Amino acid sequence: MAVLAVIGLGIGTADAATYTVPPANAKFDYQIGAAYTPPSGVTVVSRDRTATPAAGLYNICYVNVFQTQPDEISWWQTNHDDLLLKDASGKYVVDGTWGENLIDVSTAAKRTAVAAIVNGWIDGCASKGFKAVEPDNIDSYERSKGLLTMANAVALLQLIAPHAHDMGLAIAQKNTTALGTAGKNAGLDFAIAEECGRYNECGAYTSVYGNNVIVIEYTKNAFTKACNGYGPSLSIVLRDVNVTAPGSRTYKYDAC
Repeated sequence: MAVLAVIGLGIGTADAATYTVPPANAKFDYQIGAAYTPPSGVTVVSRDRTATPAAGLYNICYVNVFQTQPDEISWWQTNHDDLLLKDASGKYVVDGTWGENLIDVSTAAKRTAVAAIVNGWIDGCASKGFKAVEPDNIDSYERSKGLLTMANAVALLQLIAPHAHDMGLAIAQKNTTALGTAGKNAGLDFAIAEECGRYNECGAYTSVYGNNVIVIEYTKNAFTKACNGYGPSLSIVLRDVNVTAPGSRTYKYDAC
């Protein structure tokens, strides 16, 4: 397990903070939809920022940074409506697949305001005992009707990655192969890749992050393909697309 050190400036002093990336090829479980007792042998788990970390394991804190959680849209509209992306007619820009409003990160001022909110969530992750952060929907610019750019997304990452490190947390690149090395250059430490086996993208992540890549597949064929290609070196799991808990009729889990 790689341990890294970062230096943050306190008031009049230099304080060293350390953070640790997840161990490569560890048995993983993806629990961002619901938290439950992990399967036997699991040592790394990802859970929503509102959940409690799994005792004794390496816990990754899922944070929806570039879009709203569906049950938090009213909170955004009430408190930060100016940070919700709108088109030229004033209509909200929405990711229709998940029913999530896109966050407006188009200007430096808006990114600073968004980072203040997200960094507060990151503080909460750290105080709960999580070891890393998983910022989701970096690629929301692709669903923005041309209103956002990759550069906007990277600029926000540059505001939250150092804060995560200062709080003793590693931070992941979630999906988005188009970033190339831009995510790592912005301060990201490892990758969490959905369906890279299915879409022949796993190599795009390993070329940047080496074996520090966690893979989630949602179909048996893609899971088998990923395991055959990368099973000896990467953390790879099969989950149901809604990441439900045991007892759900759709729940599925496997690891290689």
